[in-house]
Amino acid sequence: MPIESPRRISLGVSMAGLGYHPAAWRHPETPAGGNMSLDHYIHMARTAERGLFDMLFLADGVGIRNYDEPKGAQQRSAGNVHFEPLTLLSALAMVTRHVGLVATASTTWNEPYHVARKFASLDHISGGRAGWNVVTSHTDMEAQNFGAATLPPKDRRYSRAEEFVEVVRGLWDSWDDDAFLRDQASGQNYFPERRHVLDHEGEHFRVRGPLNVARPPQGHPVIVQAGASDRGRDLAAATADVIYVAAPTLPEAQEFYADVKGRMAAHGRAPEALRIMPGLLAIVGETEAEARAKYERLQSLVDPVVGLAQLAFSMGDLSAYDVDGPVPLLPEWRQSRGQLMYEMAQREGLTIRGLFLAIAAGNGHAQAIGTPAQIADQMQEWFEAGGADGFNLLPAHSPGGLEDFVNLVVPELQRRGLYRTEYEGETLRDRLGLPRPASRY
Repeated sequence: MPIESPRRISLGVSMAGLGYHPAAWRHPETPAGGNMSLDHYIHMARTAERGLFDMLFLADGVGIRNYDEPKGAQQRSAGNVHFEPLTLLSALAMVTRHVGLVATASTTWNEPYHVARKFASLDHISGGRAGWNVVTSHTDMEAQNFGAATLPPKDRRYSRAEEFVEVVRGLWDSWDDDAFLRDQASGQNYFPERRHVLDHEGEHFRVRGPLNVARPPQGHPVIVQAGASDRGRDLAAATADVIYVAAPTLPEAQEFYADVKGRMAAHGRAPEALRIMPGLLAIVGETEAEARAKYERLQSLVDPVVGLAQLAFSMGDLSAYDVDGPVPLLPEWRQSRGQLMYEMAQREGLTIRGLFLAIAAGNGHAQAIGTPAQIADQMQEWFEAGGADGFNLLPAHSPGGLEDFVNLVVPELQRRGLYRTEYEGETLRDRLGLPRPASRY
């Protein structure tokens, strides 16, 4: 059963790369090779646990982007290499006791049995702290590492994902919680009637089972999703325990929150069975001026080629234009976001440089720059106005951004009664206030 307590803000921290500002790795307080340093991640994990965070979140993609636009941008980025997330989280499970351990695994480039086995194992290793971030993948670079030229069509990826999650959950129920007798004297290890063969046959998968890992301590590891499309929202309403979403403004967050929670009844679920946690890039200082100075320092480190790369996916390669000149109106945009970015530049009188600097921090997520009280004000407003159940912190640079938040913002949230003062319960589900799933058998 979930721990009964007043509704409080949930917090996760996303640990991808060395921070969520494109110049993060160039910050003098950032370990330039930290993305391949276990010590760096141990420090981040222990800092998050000191801050009583619910979970660590490792986003992942299975490849290096295979485009370099403008030319030279890729070699100026630190995000090309990083640890395989399940391996890393297993190591972090050994040096933490409470914080949840969430990793991405794609339903397009994995098989259900592998994913079920890995996350069940992590849940046992960590004592009930595992979570699976379900993604369908979104880049051709990943497809080209698995024998395909391009991604499968979106509808097929989502159809596969829906069945994939169903199979994984069925495999997690292969054994009853009390299946194992382990009686050394009699020689009986388990009750045969408490072992279940899935025998799944569907459009995408044929999986017999049972899983060769005992039922996870949480019943099912926590399911996290990040899809914002209509199909993604419906999948989340049906299956997710936590949603990580990009919502730059409160009205957008409120629309997403109401829409997804409103879909849950059709799937036989109560709204409180889902925690919605928008991404939040917070830069905090003892004073507003100090926070602004930290932000401007990062902005000053943005390489123009890297800045142009921030625009390239939506607007194409603008390197032929004067970076301090106006944003050109091109005949075709790669996606509607390019048009929106052009309109933003026109509305705010931004040059190309001004545009890439304007989107550098956050990249579509909410931002908060200011004192602990100012950042807590924004978080409290979203939490109380139906925009969020919590937040996934996106440190501008690591580990400094997380350290600042833990040292300055967490005490302010605690003072307001919005955040825990100690860990409660034994599992990640307990701390998120989520029910333990019953077995299907």
